[in-house]
Amino acid sequence: MASLPDNPSPLIRDGDRDTAVHRLQDAYAVGLISHEELDERLHRVLTANVQDELTSALASLPGEHPGTTSTIAAAAGRIRRRGVWRVPRFLKVHSAFGKVHLDLSRADFEHPTVDIELQLGTGRARITVPRDAVVDLGGLHTGWKDLRYRARQPSRPGGPEIRISGTMGFGRLKIRHARR
Repeated sequence: MASLPDNPSPLIRDGDRDTAVHRLQDAYAVGLISHEELDERLHRVLTANVQDELTSALASLPGEHPGTTSTIAAAAGRIRRRGVWRVPRFLKVHSAFGKVHLDLSRADFEHPTVDIELQLGTGRARITVPRDAVVDLGGLHTGWKDLRYRARQPSRPGGPEIRISGTMGFGRLKIRHARR
């Protein structure tokens, strides 16, 4: 009888698959891979079940652009982003004592999946997401207070997936979907 591996590869999520497809399309668009190689790798990505299979399909491609990670930090005071602004693939938000307000309802999403890492001490954070966004809070650890979020079904398919992770000390996080 075969034994299970000690660290099995995690299952992939649809957002991971979408990101991999975009990376392959970008690599083809700039001439890094041929049309035949694009077809073969897309097939591997679309049929992958675990992270290792996805990683092997993306082997030899350059990593994501270094400019796709941004950090917003403040020891005290307010952090506020609203209106039309470009959301990077990875957004790190660090605040020791202040208030955080991220309004993503009119933001420009270049990637189908956005990872937001929150490192909050005390204070409050409010995130407004687009109506059709899917929010994943699996990687968020709260300390003293809980978070306020009521998941809803997207009104139309194709909205961004927003994965929120990190740690919160004594603050409170409120997430809501935009009304329009």
